[in-house]
Amino acid sequence: MIKPQLIFTKYKNSFTVFIKNLEELSVEQIQTFQEFCNLRHGYFNFDTYTFTIQKNLTFHEFVKIIKSLKIDAKIFENLPMQKSNKKITFGKFKGMLYSELPDSYLSWLKHNYSGEDREVISNELKNRNL
Repeated sequence: MIKPQLIFTKYKNSFTVFIKNLEELSVEQIQTFQEFCNLRHGYFNFDTYTFTIQKNLTFHEFVKIIKSLKIDAKIFENLPMQKSNKKITFGKFKGMLYSELPDSYLSWLKHNYSGEDREVISNELKNRNL
């Protein structure tokens, strides 16, 4: 049986797990992760191979839970990129952090904005893999 490869990313009040080899897993293995997610009121997204749970949990706590459930998996920690604390100074999102802007607006800025914050916009798009 193939070992699931899980990439854990911690956020302020939640965590996301990317299942790197989801397509290679058996139906039973996938159902185990769906059940894990559902019991914790999380969201399983087949399009992105991820599940997200709104709980403040550390990487080590997650590993302990997976082991206690006897799920044999390779688990890695992904440290999220540093968010910019720079605020947008114009337009309808004035005063918001660039890290809080909708993806669509950041993409629009990339093609239509030529001001001094171009590097901040570019970095934010890279952080989001857009």
